Amino acid sequence: MGKSLKNYTLRHLAYILLIVVAVWAGLFYAFILDEVYDNVDDGLKNQKINIIRQAYIDSTVLQTREFGINQFRILPTDSLQKANIFSRQMIYMEYDDEMEPYRVLRTGFYAPDGHPYSLEIRTSTVEEDDFLINLTIALVVLYLLIVVTLFLVNNFVLEKALKPLKSLINDLQNYKFGSGLRIKPVNSMVSEFIILDQKIQEMIERNESVFLRQKQFIENASHELQTPLAITINKLDLLLENGELNEAQSTEIGETKRSLLRMVNLNKSLLMLSRIENRQFEEKETVSILAVTEEVAAELEEIIRFKDLTLHWDKREDFTLYANRNLIKILVSNLLRNAIRYNTEQGKIGISVDKNELCISNTSMLPPLNPVIIFERFYKYSSDNASSGLGLSIVESIIKTYPEVRLDYAYRDGQHVFSVSKNTSFPVPISFPNPF
Repeated sequence: MGKSLKNYTLRHLAYILLIVVAVWAGLFYAFILDEVYDNVDDGLKNQKINIIRQAYIDSTVLQTREFGINQFRILPTDSLQKANIFSRQMIYMEYDDEMEPYRVLRTGFYAPDGHPYSLEIRTSTVEEDDFLINLTIALVVLYLLIVVTLFLVNNFVLEKALKPLKSLINDLQNYKFGSGLRIKPVNSMVSEFIILDQKIQEMIERNESVFLRQKQFIENASHELQTPLAITINKLDLLLENGELNEAQSTEIGETKRSLLRMVNLNKSLLMLSRIENRQFEEKETVSILAVTEEVAAELEEIIRFKDLTLHWDKREDFTLYANRNLIKILVSNLLRNAIRYNTEQGKIGISVDKNELCISNTSMLPPLNPVIIFERFYKYSSDNASSGLGLSIVESIIKTYPEVRLDYAYRDGQHVFSVSKNTSFPVPISFPNPF
């Protein structure tokens, strides 16, 4: 599942800040230590000058052989080292009862008597481990404060700034072509949101226009085809009743009539799809799914008996839906006709109704169907020429009209199972697989 823009940016900013603070901490630590040592070294060099100057005034200074209060010592040497050499040493400190870091300067000079001497000066310096710990604590606190600040900015500042975008996304999620609803204009001072809103409005207007023209074309074409088809079938019936045709001619005309009847059924199905998508079934009432299913089963009883099929009922509890009764009847009829059409000889049909689901199953020689394509228009798994390939597309269109229910297909125990059930994720939009 995707993350919100607010949380996405916050997470990545937190990661980037962590890296930046870590790099900055390393550079800051090195810079501060360098500055501390530079200041300490300057102090040691200045102290060196003072000690040598005092040695020229007071010769007893040359007898300082041990580090005392002044933290320096002078030792006679055979070879003079005039360069200043700095080093770091750990020296025991009685007060802390531990070894502490000291900065040590080693150099040399000539005494007034001309003899060379070695001078060592030391001074306590910063404890790097303690400094590092304190710096780390300070930076962790700083990092947490920055992240908390970013979180607050995201939740209060960006939340307000992104409010028009959220409103636009919400409208797009609830938008359906042909519903008559329009996306509300974005009320924002952000130019990117204004441009996005303008382009979406233009795109919707274009698509709505194309969508409506397409539906009107299908509806008009279907209406126009009805009359010539009916006239042609009537004329064929007259020819068959004439009695002057031989058997071969009668057979040919019969085949032609069946093809025309199939075209009539196809035309009716297309017209039905157009009416459903045009929301021409607006009247709603509380529909008993069990009562509708029993009514449809009674209408198809002769066909079920003719095909020698066994119908099994499992009536647990009524399933009610606030919908158009005619649409629900078409839905149940198409599913039940599907179960009859693609059944085996002496096969079985199961109808189960409970409080939240209608389930229709049937035996069949067909293997498990592909749930991705079985609801596509004009899709037919077998070579059944009598099928228009629109029955389940009509079912899908009806289900889309009522998002509080969903349609599922499954293959269980050698049977194809279609179920219409209450959609627990409503009002989240649903996607449909595809049956026969």
